[in-house]
Amino acid sequence: MAESVTEIPIKIDENIVDSVQNATGKLPNSIEGIALAYLSLVVMAILPIFFGSFRSVKYLKEQKESGERPETMSNKDALMFPLIASCALFGLYIFFQIFSKEYINLLLTGYFFFLGVLALSHLLSPIVSVMMPASIPNMPYHIHFTRGERDSRTDLVNYKFTSYDVLCLLISLMLGAWYLLKKHWIANNLFGIAFAINGVELLHLNNVVTGCILLCGLFLYDIFWVFGTNVMVTVAKSFEAPIKLVFPQDILVNGLSASNFAMLGLGDIVVPGIFIALLLRFDKSLQRGSELYFRATFMAYVVGLLATILVMHMFRHAQPALLYLVPACLATPLSLALLKGDINALFSYEDHPVQAPAPAGKPKKTEEAWPCNFTFICVGSFVHGSSATLFPGRRYGTEGLLLPHARASLMRWRRRRRRGSSTPCYGCCYGCELMARTRASSREEHCPHGSR
Repeated sequence: MAESVTEIPIKIDENIVDSVQNATGKLPNSIEGIALAYLSLVVMAILPIFFGSFRSVKYLKEQKESGERPETMSNKDALMFPLIASCALFGLYIFFQIFSKEYINLLLTGYFFFLGVLALSHLLSPIVSVMMPASIPNMPYHIHFTRGERDSRTDLVNYKFTSYDVLCLLISLMLGAWYLLKKHWIANNLFGIAFAINGVELLHLNNVVTGCILLCGLFLYDIFWVFGTNVMVTVAKSFEAPIKLVFPQDILVNGLSASNFAMLGLGDIVVPGIFIALLLRFDKSLQRGSELYFRATFMAYVVGLLATILVMHMFRHAQPALLYLVPACLATPLSLALLKGDINALFSYEDHPVQAPAPAGKPKKTEEAWPCNFTFICVGSFVHGSSATLFPGRRYGTEGLLLPHARASLMRWRRRRRRGSSTPCYGCCYGCELMARTRASSREEHCPHGSR
């Protein structure tokens, strides 16, 4: 039977073959294309951590110079963060299951477009300032909207910017328009890198203990949602927003129009990145002229990321990157601190040390400042001083006269004298600026003019 069957050659149009192949499967990726994709992801991951860490040092210095004390993450916040992230992730998963992902992505695209333009403008500002020639002036501008008048005036908008900032905004808007219209992976990566650098720069862990709690919590979070369920992978593939870095594995075959992407979430960059940036600030606080902890942990992050990619390529399954990154980023500085004898300094370091509260026991006596800052002109002193009229003269640096009620002022100072605070010398008419202390036995001990 098999021998009697005649073979009839059939020629099929090449266009039909290409259409069927695209509908049923993807072209095989070359080894070089896969290696290029993974290497590009590693480079795009380490650059935000490196530059963001050094920008965080500058940002911390500016905060301390201005006296600003930002809100920092407490240990309780770090412990609750994985739970809150789990609720947000599962909520997105439910939304994608119930509603059409086109409408959800349309809403999220507009939101991340606005944030991405701001983040990219902030990132481009120092670059444009360096690249612009001196012949183009950098003109300052100030937008200031207030409400009310004089003492009741409040600021609604108080924003200062320069002409270079306007140029950065225009460039960012053009890139944002490109992302909105084409959703190109290069535009996605530009916004993702801007988010990552700004996150590492502006999100500060106050101390190492908080960082350890946060990393360990997200270590368990990542393992559960990747290995335990398909929630993480589903959301990552459905979520069309610049919250991940992507690079096509078939770029050598299809060029810039390639569509088979390898991806890395921004959380796998920012979360270890803010811990590595903390170690750089710790290195700066040691004032040893080296960045040992930062460089060692930075290299450990690179090794952990390469291990993630290797395991993912071998098993052909999505891997929780924090499974490999967290042990590398925690074990390296802790082991190094034990060897160098810096373990106590490492755990006691804080970007913004918390001031210890006053003891609950006996309150500490503090001297009142205002008697020292006034010139007291004593007029009409009577025999017992019961109705001496005090005219506080000018405060140093001002010309205003304060004229309180004489008896009320005297009674106020007598109450303070009984409590142990300082009182002005009112037994003299020569404008004495000294103070009579309550522990003195007489006014003559402190007033050089004597008592009248």
